[in-house]
Amino acid sequence: MNRRALLAAPAALLATTALPAPALAQGARARTLRFMPQAALAALDPIFNPTTIVTTHGFCVYDTLYGVDRALRPRPQMAEGHEVSAEGRIWRIRLREGLRFHDGEPVRASDCVASIRRWAVRDAFGQVLMRATAELSAEDDRTILFRLHRPFPALPDALGKVAASPCFIMPERIAATPANQPIQEVVGSGPWRFLPGEFRQGAFAAYVRNEAYIPREEPAEVTSGGKRVHFDRLEIIWIPDGGTAAAALRTGEIDWIEYPLPDLVPILDRDRNTRTQIYDPTGFLGFLRFNHLHPPFNDVRVRRAIRDLLVQADYMSAVALPGDWQECHALFPCGLPGTLEFPPAPRGPEAMERARAALREAGYAGEPIVHINPTDFPAVTQQGRVTVDLMRRLGVNIVAVESDWAGTVARRANRAPPAQGGWNLHNTNFPSPGIANPALSPIIRMHGENAWFGWPSDAAVEEAIEAWIMAPDAETQAAAMRRVQELAWEAVPFAPTGLFRLRTAFRRELTGVLQAPSPMLWNLRRT
Repeated sequence: MNRRALLAAPAALLATTALPAPALAQGARARTLRFMPQAALAALDPIFNPTTIVTTHGFCVYDTLYGVDRALRPRPQMAEGHEVSAEGRIWRIRLREGLRFHDGEPVRASDCVASIRRWAVRDAFGQVLMRATAELSAEDDRTILFRLHRPFPALPDALGKVAASPCFIMPERIAATPANQPIQEVVGSGPWRFLPGEFRQGAFAAYVRNEAYIPREEPAEVTSGGKRVHFDRLEIIWIPDGGTAAAALRTGEIDWIEYPLPDLVPILDRDRNTRTQIYDPTGFLGFLRFNHLHPPFNDVRVRRAIRDLLVQADYMSAVALPGDWQECHALFPCGLPGTLEFPPAPRGPEAMERARAALREAGYAGEPIVHINPTDFPAVTQQGRVTVDLMRRLGVNIVAVESDWAGTVARRANRAPPAQGGWNLHNTNFPSPGIANPALSPIIRMHGENAWFGWPSDAAVEEAIEAWIMAPDAETQAAAMRRVQELAWEAVPFAPTGLFRLRTAFRRELTGVLQAPSPMLWNLRRT
């Protein structure tokens, strides 16, 4: 595939798009941080809709009991610390003093209990934690009590998740919203306070600095440490065209682009007013997700054949610069501890014929296959178009349904048959820290109707995941990790398309940009 032919906006747009330059030195603009995200912010509940952009919004507004450092180790965040007793079956988590929500109310343990319960309904790691929990209660206003059926040493890891979805703490009255309904009020205790009156769905969101926020004393590191805000105001602005966004960055209309188009990165690197850096060194795992509820991908033979047909170089060269991607035939990000890489099957005409044979054996007779794909999320869009091209060459009756990211996410949640508004195939990616092990990763879970979109089901994989989570020692856990991957590779919950590292771009005078799985919109200064 030709990566440049797939990119939506040519580099020439930088030369032809001109936006008025603002006066940055003085006034409100100098005290305002303008951020252009990877996709439009169309939803506001990071528990109900745990996409990356909504999680970015979530980390602005809410805080978590634990954060993680660069090594993904959990660190107390809202928590002052914890005590463990009764041979690991009782945990008491003590809140820091002085925590307040944006409405002025103190953060109480009862708020945390309600938030944990709502989060756990929708999060796979949370579901495992709650199965191990006999009692979750507020012992007093600052103490959260977990009384467990059995030891659960990964409890801080669960409460400190960085992606899909973090356990954000909300006021009890808001966390009482059923988990299958989005919240209607955005109130947290995080470093930024959301301004609902300025929100324009899919286009613009504004926040002001939470003057009552008390940052931790430790340096900021990923989602842990002192979240110090040095701007008065934050604006999240969606610019659909990548070339226009890059031009706006060069003129100073915006301060930071989460993902500039790969072809534009060299131009931004050469500009004396902008710079780029690797977004997250651990990268993103791209993958093709199958809908396991409907033919033909409810047949594991078809899923295996399609997995073995994918040419990862085609996918990766469509979304990342040379040197910023690698093949990764694995279910966890390559390079992370415990990841097992599988030998790739031979590609070419033989693989194409194996896939056609598998489809025939599964009873496929030319029915429409629906692939859903966003038009406004380049790191996903281009991968989806590679898949559509491949399916056409395979002889599949592929129907490419493209919409904005919000529309794709909405359709992805639809379990109906494809002809009735559902889907068969979907390309996307996950930041590596969000899928680093069996407890964190939602995409390897195969627990049917409670699984991530695509709803795969395999009891043996689920038993192996539970064994990993409950492993009493490192040796047992290592064996369980290998078992999870061997079983899941055969069950094929998804097909990996490669591991890639994206560049983020920002104004040269903006300092303190952290490398993390999603943008950390604190620790930033304009020099």
